[in-house]
Amino acid sequence: MNLCLILVLISISVISILIGLFLFLNPHFSIEIQRRFYEKINWRIEPVSLSKEIRNTKIMGIFLLIMALLTLIKIFL
Repeated sequence: MNLCLILVLISISVISILIGLFLFLNPHFSIEIQRRFYEKINWRIEPVSLSKEIRNTKIMGIFLLIMALLTLIKIFL
């Protein structure tokens, strides 16, 4: 693989790991960021079930972590 491509993939993987950790560790804040963004573009969103939204946000964070780690493993092996 090209060195430049490898560095890009590593960078994206590290950023994805950080975002995945953020989503997993701070699901309430992640939901609030999304809500504020939509308010700025004149939309109001609210989850029907906050507990399900928190669970799904944590699952999304774990999935992102796993995919980023698999990408790093693939690069280095």
